[in-house]
Amino acid sequence: MLTERQRMILNAIIDDYIRFAEPVGSRSISKRGDVGFSPATIRNEMADLEELGFLEQPHTSAGRIPSQKGYRYYVDNLVQLERLSGEEVSRLKSAFAEK
Repeated sequence: MLTERQRMILNAIIDDYIRFAEPVGSRSISKRGDVGFSPATIRNEMADLEELGFLEQPHTSAGRIPSQKGYRYYVDNLVQLERLSGEEVSRLKSAFAEK
């Protein structure tokens, strides 16, 4: 369904959103060491992910946040539970409880 690049960008967005609880922009994702794409490429993929329903944009000038569908995809396909700490599991549960 998603390309490998979209999966990588979605994973980075959700990781940052869980960590900082703020909308995530393309520039902050491009600065991560594990994502080797330009901000323009990331913006284009973010727009595609938004059209597919995986991301939402709270307002025009904001970055993107994960939608319920995005979180579900993240949990079902991107998260490797053995890598998560207890704190990360708690944050994920809290994020889902708020939705």
